[in-house]
Order: sequence, then structure tokens, then C-alpha cells
Amino acid sequence: MDGFRIPIGDWAEAALDWFNDAFKIVLDVIGFVMSWLVESLSDLLIAVPFPLLIVVLALIGWLVRSWKVALGTVITFLLIVAMDQWENAMYTLSLVIIATLIAVLIAVPLGILAARNDRASAVIKPILDFMQTMPAFVYLIPAVIFFTIGFAPGVFATIIFALPPGVRFTELGIRGVDSETVEAGYAFGATPGSILRGIQLPLAMPTIMAGINQVIMLALSMAVVAGMAGADGLGKEVISAISTLNVSKGVEAGLSVVILAVFLDRVTAALGARGEYKSSLLGLIQKRKAAARVAANA
Repeated sequence: MDGFRIPIGDWAEAALDWFNDAFKIVLDVIGFVMSWLVESLSDLLIAVPFPLLIVVLALIGWLVRSWKVALGTVITFLLIVAMDQWENAMYTLSLVIIATLIAVLIAVPLGILAARNDRASAVIKPILDFMQTMPAFVYLIPAVIFFTIGFAPGVFATIIFALPPGVRFTELGIRGVDSETVEAGYAFGATPGSILRGIQLPLAMPTIMAGINQVIMLALSMAVVAGMAGADGLGKEVISAISTLNVSKGVEAGLSVVILAVFLDRVTAALGARGEYKSSLLGLIQKRKAAARVAANA
């Protein structure tokens, strides 16, 4: 079938151009807000003396995990400072934090909707499949069209790329809650909203935290790719190292990304483990007591 071609790419380009023209004011406001959030947080982190900030991060590691994590945090973050990548690491950390917060605020309600409505789940799942299988670099195309260059397209592309695990794990966690516990809540006269807040979300929290962990890891990987869109940070350093074949810069920036990833993974995994312990107590020991409390507060 020589000469036959379906111009899907041309249609997509026309649709993006139309969307950009039709909602330019809205996109400008969203882009400004995202850039302002990342720049404000990064300015704050950079303004804090690095020894103090490292101590704070180490204390977080100690409180949620162990003294070994705290010690490892001190050593590895001092290594970032020694490699002269501290400011770039703070830019990347700020981008990841803001993108993760926005992604979680979107993902958790969507996951709850999918868990409580089979039709919504049937619509959302193919969209998530599409988002997860699309190459990460492709997300930079609409991001740059909508927000030019800088932090805004980086945050936008990171949110889109990191969103699916948050939705999937939230739905999985809520659907996995013991049906007997939910039925006990209804038996005591609790409303669906009260059951969601008092039973389903607490019991699903370990799974939701696992999803948030995946969101953070994907956000961090996409934050590096976002360096191609001009976002300051370790990603921009990696892209610069590739373009100039600067091995030393690439190794230092890449190692800094790994250090951030390990720290964020250990902290969120520890929070998920705590949630799992609490949810098992709630599910195995206090089923009817929890349902009664929910009913009383309904």
C-alpha cells in the first residue's frame, strides 16, 4: 500500500496548536505557578547552609528508618557538596518535590474514583496504559509547546510521566481492603465517605505509600530528562555532559542523582512500612471498633 498514510502525527500537532492557542492564558498562569513553586523552594533550600540542611535530612532518615540511614545521608550528601553539585541537587530535589506533590494530589482522588466506580476504572486504565508506555522524551514535546523552556515544562512532563503508579496503587489499595471490615462499617450505619476516611484509606495506606514511592522514583528519573527542556539541576548537567562528552561532569551529576534517589526511596519505603504495621493492627485487631468509631462520627 505505497503512498497510503494516516497523518495521526499531523492531527496531534494541530490539536496541540489549537489547545495552546485556546487556553494560552490558563497555560501561562499554570506555567508561572509551577515555575514559581520550584524556584521558591530551590531558593529556600539553597539559602539554608548546607551543613544545617544535611543534618535535617539525616534526622529525617534517623526518625523514619535508622541511624545507619542517617549516617549514610550525611556521608553521601557531603559527597554531593564535595563534587560541587549541591545547588544543582537542590534544584532537582525541588522539582521532584513539587512535581510529586502535584502528582499525588491528582493521583489519589483518581485512584479513589477508579476504586469506587467500575466504569471510571474502565476509562482510566487505558489512559494510564498509554501514559506509561509512551517514551518519556515524547512528553517534552507538548511541555515545551505549552510552557516554552525552564522549570514549568519540566514539572509538567514529570507529573504526566510519574502520575500512573499513584493512581494504580491507590485503586489497588482501596480495592484490597477486607470486605468484612467495610461491611461492618455499613452495619453500624456509617456513610460511604466516613468508611473511606476511617477504614479504606487507613488500611490502604501501605499500598498508597508504595505508589507514592514509585511516583517519586519516576519523577526523579524524568527530572533528569527535563534538563533537555532547560530546567536547571542535575538533569541539565547530564545533558551538558553528553553534548560535550564531559565524562567527569556526567559521572558526578549522575552519582548525585543516585544519592537523591536512594535517600528518597529509603524515607518513603520506611513510611510505607510504618503504615503497613498500623493498617494490620487496624484490620486484624480493631475491625469493629474502628467501624463503630466511624459510625459515631458520621
